[in-house]
Amino acid sequence: MTVADAPVAVYAALDDHVAAGVAALEAAGFRVVQAGSDDPAELAAAAGDAVALLVGYGRVDEAVLRALPGLRVVSLISQGHDNVDVAACARAGVQVAHLPPVATEEVAVHAWALTLAAVRQLPFFDRASRSASTWASRPRAIPRRLSGLEVGIVGTGRTAAAYAGLAGGHVAALRSWSRSGRPLAGATPVADLHELLATSDVVSLHLPLDDETQGIVDDAFLAAMRPGSWLVNVARGGLVDPAAVARALDSGHLAGAALDVLDKEPAAPGHPLVARDDILLTPHTAWLSAESELAYVVEQAANVIAWLQTGAVTHPVLP
Repeated sequence: MTVADAPVAVYAALDDHVAAGVAALEAAGFRVVQAGSDDPAELAAAAGDAVALLVGYGRVDEAVLRALPGLRVVSLISQGHDNVDVAACARAGVQVAHLPPVATEEVAVHAWALTLAAVRQLPFFDRASRSASTWASRPRAIPRRLSGLEVGIVGTGRTAAAYAGLAGGHVAALRSWSRSGRPLAGATPVADLHELLATSDVVSLHLPLDDETQGIVDDAFLAAMRPGSWLVNVARGGLVDPAAVARALDSGHLAGAALDVLDKEPAAPGHPLVARDDILLTPHTAWLSAESELAYVVEQAANVIAWLQTGAVTHPVLP
């Protein structure tokens, strides 16, 4: 097979750390194009004959499918697939693959680190320590003893289980809630979400984003939370209504929030949460480590290679 005859795999708007994936795809017989864009027109211009699309958090919908008529596989660089119109892909005969759980430890550790940094008010004290005039300043919400805090976990998947393992033995109580009612090792299951919220000093989100969970953290959710509590989110930004969080912070009902994800990334100017001192933000990096960064790229490419060799991706979104 000549290079001209090789099947084409196109990378959308992924960063520059995809060399291992590119090498694996080329070794498997693909011609690889790095379009560097999620825009359908730019994808079509770069690789209109692509059979495989490797994408990050860009939208994959009817417009992309029309732009790439020969597309047969979409491979994501995450476990979440809320950015893909899976039904449209299925109608078009396009397989959608996501990643196996290659960063469970990293995400759980990040969530626990955000929890500790938030309740200990580390961002405030970091800023205060840099000037003699603010050295003795105290935050609005004075840190509380960790062993006296009650933690509620919303969701009971792998990351939630790892987070529970980190928190267990360090806090006064650990409770969990899930839509399925599935229990979480080390946590007391609670059947009613509002009961969990009302009895938690920290609420940590570990849910997928779908039609049911979109904007689940709204005014009613936040009002049900214990006064002076903290919200932690390393799952999906779309779970949280940022304006509702801002209102809860302004009223003093929430002590603060620690977020690795936002509803729109990167945040646009004027976003209601990014300029606040009572919000701890990290830029969607809960998954990041040297090990996971390599695994993400390699596993994403492996799904495409499996499709070429067997006709089926290894980790399909739909069985």
